[in-house]
Amino acid sequence: MSHQQALTKYIAAFISELVKNGVEDVVVSPGSRSTPMAMVMAEHPDLQVHIHVDERSAAFFALGIAKGTKRPVAILCTSGTAAANYYPAIIEAFYSRVPLLVFTADRPHELRDIGAPQAIDQIQMYGKHVKWFAEMAPPENGPSMINYVRTAAVRAVATAKRNPEGPVHMNFPFREPLIPDLNDPEIFLSSSREEKYMTVSSSILTVDDAQFDTIAQTVSTYNKGMIICGPMDDADLSHKIVELGKALQFPIIADPLSQLRSGRHEQSQIIDAYDAILKSETAKVELQPELIIRFGAMPVSKPLLLFMKQYPETRQLIVDGGGGFRDPSLLSTDMIYCDEKQFCEELILRANAFAINENGYLTLWQDVNEVAKKEMVKVLEIEQLNEGKIFAQLGQLLPEESTVFVGNSMPIRDLDSFYFVNNKSMRIIGNRGANGIDGTISTALGVAMHTQPLYLIVGDLTFFHDLNGLIASKLYHIPITIIVINNNGGGIFSFLPQSEHPKHFELLFGTPLNIDFSHSVTMFGGDYIKVEDWQQFSEAIATETSHLKVIEVMTNRENNVKEHRNLWESVSREIDKRIKDEE
Repeated sequence: MSHQQALTKYIAAFISELVKNGVEDVVVSPGSRSTPMAMVMAEHPDLQVHIHVDERSAAFFALGIAKGTKRPVAILCTSGTAAANYYPAIIEAFYSRVPLLVFTADRPHELRDIGAPQAIDQIQMYGKHVKWFAEMAPPENGPSMINYVRTAAVRAVATAKRNPEGPVHMNFPFREPLIPDLNDPEIFLSSSREEKYMTVSSSILTVDDAQFDTIAQTVSTYNKGMIICGPMDDADLSHKIVELGKALQFPIIADPLSQLRSGRHEQSQIIDAYDAILKSETAKVELQPELIIRFGAMPVSKPLLLFMKQYPETRQLIVDGGGGFRDPSLLSTDMIYCDEKQFCEELILRANAFAINENGYLTLWQDVNEVAKKEMVKVLEIEQLNEGKIFAQLGQLLPEESTVFVGNSMPIRDLDSFYFVNNKSMRIIGNRGANGIDGTISTALGVAMHTQPLYLIVGDLTFFHDLNGLIASKLYHIPITIIVINNNGGGIFSFLPQSEHPKHFELLFGTPLNIDFSHSVTMFGGDYIKVEDWQQFSEAIATETSHLKVIEVMTNRENNVKEHRNLWESVSREIDKRIKDEE
């Protein structure tokens, strides 16, 4: 058998096994060394191939598709620095637990470390940021080699999907000639095990009944308990947590990415203004908890983290079905490796066995939450264009079944502060693994491939950082509405201690871009709207789009800081009054 035939059968067996194990999408960045795999991928009738020439944006685009579909997605690039450009998205996938299959083509072993072009050290190049790495054998003929590559494909998909989900990296050394033989009509047929070469079975993490009994008994001994929910993307889990909160009569502190602030579930125990509440020293004293049960990643709110650190003696249970160690507070007392839905169900069953004390802790949280929201919604009264008001209007302006992708830095924090509970079925997501601004546009467009309508809200620096990503909207006709909050620089730094040192602030942190984004939007075939007032903003949001639409909202950094601080001071003042009146 010729080199070309062996190369083709080897790769075809690998691709076929990926598809049999649920892979439907692959994002390919053009290159020479990856030619054989790219061509065979394009030949498979059940594999959707998306082309993205910028590897950094391509990897984030695939990350978004994986977030949108909740399935593993593959990325393929050539050798050299192309693979290095994948790194930011791989890091994000690892920390946000997204299944990504990373395939890098490479020079064969005899061309490494001798000065061959486009040859860098790709072995373990992503370090500990992938769940599994495999340096694949060069393609050869023979049944054992085909069995080897099929097994590797099964293992890659299974590893990426196993909780906690995440990326895997497979490095493929290919020798020339690189052109596969696509004339064989039976290229993807298997001579044995036609369905799957192997089935990988796994189970969820859990604890035994005796441990559930102990946990339930422990929870029953505390009167002032609270549930804290960070970023999650499981609607069923959200409902279970609501049921658990009701059974325990605990307030539920709901991060905006927890999927608890939107929907038709019971919302009376959901606390959504905690970020403003916990800026009040009086509130922090009165609301001191005895027990915390935490689900999901750590919430975005810094006041919440400081509140938790203020009471290190508080019993803190972290429930993690992925078996991680997500405790940046370093205060957990119990790390419970158990499927989160099962944990809720088992505790709800046992809650009937002990009496729930009506101690007023939940009521106090609900009272101060209403006080805080009454003050925070005054942002709607501000007439000039304002960053917080954008998020306060989302529940009213966006349609049912919308998905909101929010950028990091100030947008995610304003979402936390101003996006309150509503009855619409809306999905709120973001890249909170590494919390960077890399690839935000590309990730959102990947999600939008399968989830519509989608609204992306970003700052001007984040928008600029991934302008290349807009090409996906043009190439694949992906509708997306992007709201760019342009305060001409890094607005979040105005809230940080750096702002108190004005000498070099603008140079080092303010970083104004002074860019007219309309030209970039036009270049990618989009519609650009620069709104002048809130009426125009509402109309722009309400207008449906079949392609790329960018709505730019110009704001003032200094005014934004003053408006935020005035609202926070008002919240603290009113909470102080309420608590003193009740004493």
